[in-house]
Amino acid sequence: MSQLLRVQNFMVSSDGFGTGEGQSLERPFGHADPAAMFSWAGATASWPNRTDPGGSRGLDDYLTRDFHRNIGAEIMGRNKFGPQRGPWENEEWKGWWGDEPPFRTPVFVLTHHPRPSFTLSDTTFHFVDADPATALGMAREAARGKDVRLGGGATTIREFLDADLVDTLHVAVSPVKLGAGVKLWDSPDELLDRYHCDVVPSPSGKVTHHLYWRK
Repeated sequence: MSQLLRVQNFMVSSDGFGTGEGQSLERPFGHADPAAMFSWAGATASWPNRTDPGGSRGLDDYLTRDFHRNIGAEIMGRNKFGPQRGPWENEEWKGWWGDEPPFRTPVFVLTHHPRPSFTLSDTTFHFVDADPATALGMAREAARGKDVRLGGGATTIREFLDADLVDTLHVAVSPVKLGAGVKLWDSPDELLDRYHCDVVPSPSGKVTHHLYWRK
């Protein structure tokens, strides 16, 4: 298999939610606290937003570094790009990611309301109305032989899982319980009919890493 579709560093709560309720411009994760859910990655030496020296090494750091390894394109759902729904009312707003998005590849945003592509720094966003298989074909072509990252959110990952397109998944399960929001699963065991799985506690104690690969 020359080009994998990979889910990496995707966070869920202990009850399976990738985001909370009430997503807004000011709160991309709704009522969930992203600082609590992502603290394991933020504490690593390789965290891209680190401004001070130091940080942890080991498994957490390896998984943080692996985020960009051999990735040539990303696919994300519209809700990961921004909170707008329906037709685009403001195309001047360029998403949550600022002037230098962290992706550094072509990014395919799934939406029923396409809009013109644009580039910020070394990331180009394309807005496509396509089923998972078609979107993956576009992303693989743009990736030029490298792997494709499926960035989320939970609804988008579930659609690609249901279409049997995902090759590997890394899901970091936080002890935080959200109670409501957008759910990835009811139980991580739901995927065991199609995937092998290793469950590895983070050395930090802040999450449990679930690593899946196809049987």
